[in-house]
Amino acid sequence: MAPYAMKSYNTRGRAYRENEHPYRSAYQRDRDRIIHSAAFRRLEYKTQVFVNHEGDYYRTRLTHTIEVAQIARTIAQALRLNVDLTEAIALAHDLGHTPFGHSGEEALNDLMAKFGGFNHNLQGLRVVDVLEERYPDFPGLNLTWEVREGIVKHSSAFDKAGKIKELAPNEKPTLETQIVDIADEIAYDNHDLDDGLTSGLIKESDLEKLQIWENILKDISKKYGKIDPERRKYLIVRSLIDIQVTDLIRRTEERLNKLKPRSSKEVKNLDKKIVSFSTQMSVLRSPLREFLMENLYHHYRVIRMSNKAKHFIQELFRLYIDRPDALPIHIQKRIAIDGKRRSVCDYIAGMTDRYALDEYKKLFDPYEKV
Repeated sequence: MAPYAMKSYNTRGRAYRENEHPYRSAYQRDRDRIIHSAAFRRLEYKTQVFVNHEGDYYRTRLTHTIEVAQIARTIAQALRLNVDLTEAIALAHDLGHTPFGHSGEEALNDLMAKFGGFNHNLQGLRVVDVLEERYPDFPGLNLTWEVREGIVKHSSAFDKAGKIKELAPNEKPTLETQIVDIADEIAYDNHDLDDGLTSGLIKESDLEKLQIWENILKDISKKYGKIDPERRKYLIVRSLIDIQVTDLIRRTEERLNKLKPRSSKEVKNLDKKIVSFSTQMSVLRSPLREFLMENLYHHYRVIRMSNKAKHFIQELFRLYIDRPDALPIHIQKRIAIDGKRRSVCDYIAGMTDRYALDEYKKLFDPYEKV
């Protein structure tokens, strides 16, 4: 590994002391604990863009997470960083997400506005520190300081980094965390584009005015001529990811060679992040991201799904607050520890789309068995 990679033997440790494993590093153990957690499994039925029952082709929060981890691993390995730490952070970065994607997060944040709000990064930390109950010796998963920091400091166009005094909020995140941030953007930009095309909400003809799309389409047409539209779409999306990852690696290598950080500590004390695209790639990416925002995320059908999702969450929240005795027994027991609102918030945030819809039917449909 490079001198500026985060080495597992330099970890700031775990909240609860444990003997480390003779064959697996601290970050490998963290990765495995995340994969085997209940919160990770629930990502399979949490929305990325399209609600689960819209179709089984579309990405879920779990498939998105796996795609982020794959991209992040590639970048970390090319830059000689700690691949295990990078993968652990990538696999954990969405553990705090609500059902129904960002609309669910917005609804809970509004409902909790006077009680600390809701941030899915901070919720992710709460999941791994408190809510997962798997071990007799400690609450949560007892992850290392660096993975926990990566969860809280994760940031992107849709993700706001949290601030926890214990996790050095004034320090820049590790290079491994910075990689996950951009791998997340690459994954959701390009795979949401794929899902949007498959859904029919956006069309290839709408994308031909974008320079980055036109460049790749010309290359593919030159190499393959006329090919099946589905294969062409796959090749374009794959190429979009490839050129962005390649640019990111090259640009970041240039910055590392110029700055010459001698340790991960030096990276954290810099005044800005190191992992970034070239100016040329940033210019090419910007119109594509604006296109997705306008034509996919703000498409009337996606807005309808979002509004329905907010309604489900608002109604469930209000009923549980008014009638906490309608909550499962294990959630009622947490009220004495965390208070009623935070306990209800935790319960709803942990739901899958399907579970939330089932709860709604059980509680509000008079013909549904409870």
